[in-house]
Amino acid sequence: MKQLSVVIITKNEERNIKRCLESVLSIADEIVIVDSFSTDGTLEIANQFNAKVIQQEFLGYIQQKNFAIQQATHDFILSLDADEALSTELQQSIAKAKSETNGDAYTMSRLTSYCGQWIKHGGWYPDRKIRLFNRKVARWGGVNPHDKIEAESTVEIKLIGGDILHYTYYNLSEHIQQADRFTKIMAKDLFDKGKRTNIFQILIKPKVRFIRDYIFKHGFLDGYNGLLIAIISSYAVFLREIRLKEHWDNNG
Repeated sequence: MKQLSVVIITKNEERNIKRCLESVLSIADEIVIVDSFSTDGTLEIANQFNAKVIQQEFLGYIQQKNFAIQQATHDFILSLDADEALSTELQQSIAKAKSETNGDAYTMSRLTSYCGQWIKHGGWYPDRKIRLFNRKVARWGGVNPHDKIEAESTVEIKLIGGDILHYTYYNLSEHIQQADRFTKIMAKDLFDKGKRTNIFQILIKPKVRFIRDYIFKHGFLDGYNGLLIAIISSYAVFLREIRLKEHWDNNG
C-alpha cells in the first residue's frame, strides 16, 4: 500500500479550504499545506485537520507547487488547489490507486463550478489533469500561471474515474479580475522565455479562441455562462498578447 501525501498551496483560502480538506480525509496519510502568510482563517481551519503547515513567500505558481511537493514525507503525491475537492468516485479511485504497486502518474477529469453552474463544455470539461503522481518521476512545469504536471516520457499515465470538483469564480467580477492578473503573469513569463507576438497574432488569436471554445467545443450549450466564459477567455488572450508586445517594446 502506497502512503499518500496530499499537498495544497494557500493564501487567504478560508472560503474554500475546509471543503478541500474534508474531501481528502479518507485517502490522505499526510496533509501538507504551504501557505503564503494568510491573514484570514485559513490556518485555523488547517489546524483543525492536523495539517502540516509551512509558511513560504509566494515564489510563482510552478515554483511554489514544486517547493510544496518537496515538503511532503511520502513520494506519492496528490496535489490540489484550495478551491478544489474530490468527488466521492474520485476518492474511491485514489484509494484503489494507492494499492497498485506500478502506478506512477494518474490523470483525472476536472469539473468546474462557474457562478454556481457546473460547466460541461467549451473546453472546460473533462479538462483532464495529472494530479496524482510519484514525485521521483514527475513535477510541476508549464508557463505561469498555467501550471501542469510533467511526467518523464517513460511513465505510463493512467486515467482514473471521478472528478476534481473545481469551485472557481463565484461571480463575474472575480473572473474578470483573475483574467487581468493572470495575463500579466503569463505575459511576463513568456517574455522571460523569449516568446514574441505581433499585430497579426493580437488580432487573430482572440477570435480563434472564441470560435474554438464557443462553437467547436460547444460552449453555447452552457447557456449564458458559456457565452461569458468564451468572451472573457478571448479577452484574456488579447490582454496576454498586447502585454507581451508591451514587454518587448519597453525592454526588447
